[in-house]
Amino acid sequence: MSTPSHASAASGRPAVGQETPEADLTGHTDLDDLAGRAGIGARHVIPYGRDVAKIALNVLAGDGPAAAPGEEAHYIVVTGITPTPAGEGKTTTAIGLAQGLALRRRRPVLTLRQSAMGPTFGIKGGAGGSGGARIVPAERMNLHLTGDFHAITAAHNLLAALIDNHLHHGNALRIDERTVSWPRVLDVNDRALRHIVTGLGPRADGVTRQSSFDITPASEIMVIMSLATSLTDLRERLGRIIIGRDCDGRWVTAEDLRAAGAMAAILRDALAPNLLRTGEGVPALVHTGPFGNIATGCSSVLADLVAARGLAGRPATRDRRAREPGYVLTEAGFGADMGLERFIDLKCATSGMRPEAAVLVVTVRALKTHSGRHHLAGHEEPPDRMLHESADDVRAGAPNMLKHLDIVRGFGLEPVVAVNVFPTDHDAEIDEVLRLARGAGARAAAVRPVTGGGEGCLELADAVVEACDRARAGAVARGRPVYRPDDDLRTKIGAVASVYGADGVDYAPAAARFLDDCESDGFGSLPVVVAKTPLSLSHDPALKGVPTGWRLPVREVRLAAGAGYVYALCGTVSTMPGLPTHPAAERIEVAPTGEILGLR
Repeated sequence: MSTPSHASAASGRPAVGQETPEADLTGHTDLDDLAGRAGIGARHVIPYGRDVAKIALNVLAGDGPAAAPGEEAHYIVVTGITPTPAGEGKTTTAIGLAQGLALRRRRPVLTLRQSAMGPTFGIKGGAGGSGGARIVPAERMNLHLTGDFHAITAAHNLLAALIDNHLHHGNALRIDERTVSWPRVLDVNDRALRHIVTGLGPRADGVTRQSSFDITPASEIMVIMSLATSLTDLRERLGRIIIGRDCDGRWVTAEDLRAAGAMAAILRDALAPNLLRTGEGVPALVHTGPFGNIATGCSSVLADLVAARGLAGRPATRDRRAREPGYVLTEAGFGADMGLERFIDLKCATSGMRPEAAVLVVTVRALKTHSGRHHLAGHEEPPDRMLHESADDVRAGAPNMLKHLDIVRGFGLEPVVAVNVFPTDHDAEIDEVLRLARGAGARAAAVRPVTGGGEGCLELADAVVEACDRARAGAVARGRPVYRPDDDLRTKIGAVASVYGADGVDYAPAAARFLDDCESDGFGSLPVVVAKTPLSLSHDPALKGVPTGWRLPVREVRLAAGAGYVYALCGTVSTMPGLPTHPAAERIEVAPTGEILGLR
């Protein structure tokens, strides 16, 4: 019998008592040098304190010729299998992989989503990794950073205020109050705000109507920021936001309310990507954080374009490997069924960039959950029975991994499996995952980013380099979309449902009527997002493994005209999460020295 692997890495939270190397937080970052490692000139660096900077968007104008064909940066996306509620460590793995590539003397740049304070103070904690694989400074990453989320919150709520102000002052646009669909937002999980009434009190306090709050990452403005390619594009997208209908059934936009200009002014500085670093000094562009359920779940297009542009430069060195194309590593939210699909069909369709490989993060814990023999909820510790060595449980849950490998290949991408090792995993279980992945024709490596940093991800780094070289040699396609732009909306939704394994799609009557309205009003060419639980390939979080014999129920359809997609809501997806019984906020404190404690 094998023993648990103690030189292991979890999803960013090592076991109690497990020693892990922390990132070097002494001193301060030389921001110009850090930017230079990403190929970005010092004149484009706008410091926000001593450890963080923004990168001016004029960097995309460039200083010289773009890379020749075949010399542009490699593009890799990190995705995963269907996760457990606590996540399987995609961000931690992405950070460790970037550091591993740097140790192999490649030129990596990370592009990651910003942390939202809702999850930070709720269940999942921050989104900046841990131990030897983390973004620093961690407190800035997981709290306010450069204030981008606050700007998005303010711009969103400005539009909400202008809507109610317009209703109060005579409603010249004849807005039908019953159709107003623009909520307010807050970057805190607060279930009590899911359904509210505004305008209570005397007549001077406004029009009384039902409304709601969403979490800031669920704001359409957040995904607009993530997809905008320039300040001009941002301004145009803001103007296209639809807030409801008038009394004749026509759409009413933010442009109609003359709100888009002021919103763009609030967001101007936030549109520039943020420069941070990993604990081992790899540059990281951290920017935007759209909700993974109802939006793209990806970091910004601009961050990827800036990274690719910087890495197009040719460093003056005799080291052949350092002169090879760099590596842009990014991450897609949740599993390959949701995050990778939107990454390809929305983000890549906007940026024009095409990935060469997809890293599929797998854990023994998740596979045991998908065996149907164990239940893991929230941040609860795994039950003792789940921690017992059982390669049989791993085999029983493996169909979920194999399904995700099929999904990755369906997009024309070369899959590389990263087995993120937890402290409680047994060697025999890790070996079984590797055997199954390799038996399915995928490259695979065990990774230990938390305890090993880049050193713990060297085998994965080598496998990714091989996969990218194979893709660039033309052995595989690159980023094939699920549907064609000229497909109708139902065909697009059906195509996405087939990726999940659904036998078909059932529409509630109101959802079907809304789709008809979108088609007749000229929105049929937009891409689609299917909003569902991330905890199952299906719409039902209780269905683990690879569910069969089910149909996708669409209860509601909404239009995000500014972001540029139509989204179908399935199951019980909520855009304002609640807090658990014991939220992470209860464990956070500030020491007399000013050090923030308990932030993970």
